[in-house]
Amino acid sequence: MENRTARLTLLIDPEKKAAFEELCKQEDVTPSQKVRQFIREYVEERLGSDWREDRKKKS
Repeated sequence: MENRTARLTLLIDPEKKAAFEELCKQEDVTPSQKVRQFIREYVEERLGSDWREDRKKKS
């Protein structure tokens, strides 16, 4: 499980937010879960699935 201690605040058009929330509800996921999924997929797409290990090596 991921450590969920950081907060990300963003501004979004109210209509788009409502549509996003409805789509999430249809998938039975929270908007936060979906955003975390988007971010995870983006990071892994750009850096590879072993990106955590690469960051540890650089520390």
